[in-house]
Amino acid sequence: MTDHPCIPYVNGVLTSQEVSMTARAIAMVQEPCGAIPWATGEHTDIWNHVEAAMALLVGGETAAAERAYAWVPTMQRPDGSWPMKIVRGEVVDDRGEVNMSAYLAVGIWHHWLLRRDLGFVQHFWPSVRRGLDWVISQQLPFGGIQWTPTERFALLAGSSSIYQSLRAGVALAELLDDPQPEWELAGGRLGHAIREHPDCFADKSTYSMDWYYPILGGAVRGPEALAMLESRWKDFVVAGLGIRCVDTNPWVTGAETCELAMALDALGDHARAVRLLREMQHLRSERGEYWTGWVFGNQPDQNQFWPVEHTTYTAAAVILAVDALGAVAGGASAGSGIMRGTSFGPDFREIALECDCASLEQVASLTSNPS
Repeated sequence: MTDHPCIPYVNGVLTSQEVSMTARAIAMVQEPCGAIPWATGEHTDIWNHVEAAMALLVGGETAAAERAYAWVPTMQRPDGSWPMKIVRGEVVDDRGEVNMSAYLAVGIWHHWLLRRDLGFVQHFWPSVRRGLDWVISQQLPFGGIQWTPTERFALLAGSSSIYQSLRAGVALAELLDDPQPEWELAGGRLGHAIREHPDCFADKSTYSMDWYYPILGGAVRGPEALAMLESRWKDFVVAGLGIRCVDTNPWVTGAETCELAMALDALGDHARAVRLLREMQHLRSERGEYWTGWVFGNQPDQNQFWPVEHTTYTAAAVILAVDALGAVAGGASAGSGIMRGTSFGPDFREIALECDCASLEQVASLTSNPS
């Protein structure tokens, strides 16, 4: 197991000390059981909880991060899923949600990159495996992942996150010599659906997450990814402030801005990524916390923070964005490439099943020889 690495920083944006302050602000919200809610008194979901644990580890709060991870299996259900919302240890929304149930794989792989603690990985592997097995059981015929067992549609942003989780899961499987060919098959189908059939997902195109998440999750890269970003850049990006959460609302949000910065970083567009990270710092408080967003405009009820709360998921996204960009514009941890996907193995081979795309011919060979 390695010692803790240096805290990341981005020149001219945030220092290591400021990143540490933000990590401490997240840790202050952590509940005694280890859960990290969105904000004090609000609910916890596994996706944002794991993202916060990743940020705590990067920011030097190792003990808090590992308490956060220890809590996750305690809420896992026998089928491998996790409930959607938990408040102070009580389940308030028991629906199983797929991208939340997949994301532990990303967190455990990230912990491995920073700590190289094989025992830690082995301890959490059963939870990761059961979670991803449940997630791929929700795959729809066209390749997307059904949002919940009772709601038969797939979300593009959520499925794009699952694509990253499956790649992390396969990386963990290879590390532990426990192959999971079903995950590779599911990932191949999912990647094809994201790249070639985005119209099959539920229409959430007013949300910026649907715009950039196919890139952030790793399914779309290269010229296609750049064209995807340019197609709606003017709809979402507000110069000097960040990006809109929803294209119809004059509201920029910090987490989405940082995620777009990480998507740009994955494409090598570091200049725009750093600029976005710098511009969203107006959401930072003196104590290193982050407001969720800012309503802008010329009306009396505008030009103010909204909602009136500091959210752990916004702070976590800032830390992870600093770590990603620190690799080219400052200093970074050993987990800096988690959103670029550079620490994973080869990408999934593309598979199509329920369409007439050319990759259909690959299915027979992959099924008979999944390795």
